[in-house]
This record gives sequence, C-alpha cells and structure tokens, in this order.
Amino acid sequence: MKILNDAPVRKAFWRLMPLIVVCYFVAYLDRANVGFAAVHMSQDIGLTASAFGFGAGLFFLTYFLLEVPSNLLLARYGARRWIARIMFTWGAMSGAMAFVTNEPSFYTVRLLLGAAEAGFFPGITYFVTLWFPAAYRARIMAFFLCAAPISLSLGGPVSGALLGLDGLLGIPGWRWMFIMEALPAIVLSFVVLRYLTDRPSDAAWLTPEERADLTERLAIDSQRSLATAHHHSLFQALFNLRVLLFGVANFAIVMASYGVSFFLPRIVKEFGLSDLQTGFLSAVPYALAAISLVWWGKRSDARLERRFHTLIPIVFASMGLAAAALSTGPVMQMMAFCCAAIGCWAAMPVFWPLCFGNIPSKNAAGAIAVINAIANLGGFAGPSVMGFFRDHTGGFMTGLLVLAGVNLVAAAIVVLVGRGHAHEGGIAESRPVAT
Repeated sequence: MKILNDAPVRKAFWRLMPLIVVCYFVAYLDRANVGFAAVHMSQDIGLTASAFGFGAGLFFLTYFLLEVPSNLLLARYGARRWIARIMFTWGAMSGAMAFVTNEPSFYTVRLLLGAAEAGFFPGITYFVTLWFPAAYRARIMAFFLCAAPISLSLGGPVSGALLGLDGLLGIPGWRWMFIMEALPAIVLSFVVLRYLTDRPSDAAWLTPEERADLTERLAIDSQRSLATAHHHSLFQALFNLRVLLFGVANFAIVMASYGVSFFLPRIVKEFGLSDLQTGFLSAVPYALAAISLVWWGKRSDARLERRFHTLIPIVFASMGLAAAALSTGPVMQMMAFCCAAIGCWAAMPVFWPLCFGNIPSKNAAGAIAVINAIANLGGFAGPSVMGFFRDHTGGFMTGLLVLAGVNLVAAAIVVLVGRGHAHEGGIAESRPVAT
C-alpha cells in the first residue's frame, strides 16, 4: 500500500501502524465476539435477549468511567508501557468470559473487561497525534479503524469455526471460542512493550534529520491548533460545549454501530443458517465497510474537507438502518445492513480529524478521552435498546428504527459544530504530497 511519499512519515507508518492495527483487530474481536456466542451461551446459562443486550453493553460503562483516567496516565507514562498493560489485562478478562455460569457472572466479567480495556482506543488516537502531521491523520485513522470491520468480518468465520469445537473435552464450543480468542491479546502485550516507540524524539530507527523534521512539523501543527483554538484550562477543555457536542455525536454513531454488531449474528442465525454460515454471512457488511472507510478517509485528506465527509456517511447509515428495519426478505435485509455498516464505519476516520482541529493540542489526551468515553455509553445503549425491543416486540424492527433516528442526531451536530470552517481539522495550510 503506497500511502505516503513523505519519507519520515512513511517510515513511521510502516514501523508503527501494522502493529497498532493488529492490536485493534484483536481488541475488537475480544470486545464483540460475545455476539457470536449469544445463541448458545444464552441457552446454556439462561439469558433473555434483554439480559444479553444489557450484559454486552455493560462493558462500556466501566470503559466510560475509566477511560479519561487511563488516557491521562498514558500521556504521563507513555503509550508503550500503558498499551501493553491494557492488552494484558483485557486478554485475561476476555478469557474469563469462558467461565461465566449465570447472569450475574456474565455481568461481572463484562464490567471487568470494560475496565481492563479502558483507554485503548483514545490512547491510540492520541498516539496518532504524537506521530503524524495533521494533513495525514484521516488516512492514518482510516488505516487504523479498518481493523475493526476486518475483525468483525474475519472474526465471524473464525468464531463460527471455534463454536464447532462444541463438546471437545466436554467443554461447550462458546467457551472454547473465548479461551482461544483471548490468547493473542496476552501475547501481543509483550510485543508492544518491546516494539512500540512513544515519540519521534525517542525513535532510534529514524535518522537524526528525520527525527528533527518530524518533531518540527508536529510542533508547527500544535502551535497552529493553539492559535486557532480558545485557550482553556484542562478542566475547561474537558468539559467545554464543543467537546461535549462531539461526544454526543460520537455516542450516536457508536450506538448504531454496536447495536447492530452485537445482534447481527443473531439476526442472521434466524435466517435458518448454521454457525459457520452465520459467521461468513455476518462478515459481508464489515468487509465492505473496511474497504469503504479507507477510501473515504483518503478522499477526505485529498480534498482537505472534514465536515461533509463525516455527515454524508452518517446519513447513509441511518438510511441503511431504516431499510433493514422495514425489509422483510433476507437478501434485502442484508443489503440494508451492508449500507448501515458502510455508513457507520466510513464516518469514523474523518470524524476524529474533525475533532483534532477543534481541541487545544495541550489538552488533546483528556479531551479525546472524554469524547470517546461519552461515545462508549452508546455502546451500552445500542445493545440494550435492541435487546429490550426484541423481548417486548418479538422482532428487531423497532430497535433498528430507534438506532436510525438517534444516528441522525450525530448528523445534526456535525452540521452545527462544523459550520463556518472551510477546512475542518485545522489543516488548510498543510496539504499532503501526492500519493
């Protein structure tokens, strides 16, 4: 992939981002694999759809509570050590999902998993701002974020295959799935500790000239952001109106995304398919989403435009969710879910650069964490809404329509906070070289 012709940025990209992408792939697999275990686990330990949706979403409550402290600690102690710590503890808690036996234990482990993983995504987002100039961040974030839909697309068949181990050594297949899929996170924690570099100034693998060049350009971006932003104390930056509005917008996007991802395998399973067939068919929307978000992020960078590149896919996602709710046949419903997935994921790599240009750089770690922490309450709300309406209506139509409506709130906020900015993200003066 020829993403950059800028030598130090290209070198940093290929040194850091493949490992980061693999880590996020594993994180998303461990976070969302509960959706593939849903049917069999619910039958074995007695979970209703409401209890499953509530428990799946509990992950995001402790994630929300601990995300800001975690990101501030990352800024203090460095990404290398803190991300390694996060990965080790989340791997352990993900494996513990194999040992839940009833509703309370399911809730407890999901809470612990959220606490263990808290700060990973905003930590990586902040890490990107420490390494890559503003003009490249949409495509860098797109490359990073594509790990999530790829994880969902490849994780579906893998999880379906692991469910096929049912009965091996007398252990149900869903327990095998949690055990096997937890191991990569633990192994990668040691790789991160050995391989990641906190800042360009620490990078022995860059030449002195490259270190100086990259450090200078990042400093210029930081100064430009400070010059165009209001100066706040840390407390004010974390709780100013613009930060909170970005958080609510991200809440709406995440609510739609997780509301679908945790229940899509169950919806597909009701088409009358096997576990392996369910895994493969559930993968299709996310495979398309992975392709779309990389292309859309690069398109946003090429045009130096953020607001409408965030708005358009959000509206497209809402249309897809509404169509999925109102469709009756499996083919039309899957096409609608593909549109919803493409829209939800294509918005994300552009949304974050839009935020970067509206946050004082000196408080970026905390403000990014606040935005993502608020968003993760959407991760609790989405599955809970879907499960509630499934139990009370017997179907998923109402839940999907609610997700579609809430997602439009994100569109309204993007229009509001972006109005009057010709070049969102504060990058008008730093056009990237041709790719």
